[in-house]
Amino acid sequence: MNDLLKDQVCLVTGATRGIGKAIACALIEQGGIVYGTATSENGASAIAQNFKRVEGDGHGHGHGRVLDVTDARGAGNLITEITEQSGAPLVLVNNAGITRDNLVLRMKESEWDEIMDTNLKSVYTLSKACLRGMTKARFGRIINISSVVGATGSAGQANYAAAKAGLIGFSKSLAREVASRNITVNAIAPGFIQTDMTNALSEDQRQAIMKNIPMAKLGSPEDIAAAAVFLASSAANYITGTTLHVNGGMFMV
Repeated sequence: MNDLLKDQVCLVTGATRGIGKAIACALIEQGGIVYGTATSENGASAIAQNFKRVEGDGHGHGHGRVLDVTDARGAGNLITEITEQSGAPLVLVNNAGITRDNLVLRMKESEWDEIMDTNLKSVYTLSKACLRGMTKARFGRIINISSVVGATGSAGQANYAAAKAGLIGFSKSLAREVASRNITVNAIAPGFIQTDMTNALSEDQRQAIMKNIPMAKLGSPEDIAAAAVFLASSAANYITGTTLHVNGGMFMV
């Protein structure tokens, strides 16, 4: 039986597919009680179905919930609901994110604002909402999913890169604020991962990307999930304020 996170209440935003789905399922496999969020009822139902495939055999269990991560009141209400049903979420994985790619000269203000609200401000909102329960428990794990482009930059993604870089700075700052309460805050910066987004790339685009990855392959969502499980577990008790780069050598600190 895997029980690194036995009975630990976890919240994963953006858990419908890709990295979020893999993280949520991995937390269940390690015994966690996992709440995964989506932006629609259909998405929440899909999450619940995904969870059923990994529940049982000593694993934990999960629930799908609807959440617009830009809605602070909705986030607060969800934390209250989870706390009443299962206990305060002591593991928070801020994974939800969107892209609105464009060159800065052509970028609409709305494309900038949507990225900041969804990819950065929501992390502040949800972290703040969870901190009360974590502080009371004198334990917590906040894991923020950043990106390699937050460290390297990416033409046509100034909004996305800025938000992902902001996550790293936020993680370091919050880590300093809550370390004395046994709450750790870390970021994971994935490189190019095999998801719906990379599946849509042309063969020429894929080959161009591969030239910049020493391991000459894309990562899998499970690679990121393994990093998240590690940071959520007791094995990472003394790790906080750090960014774990999972990118096949594409960017080396």
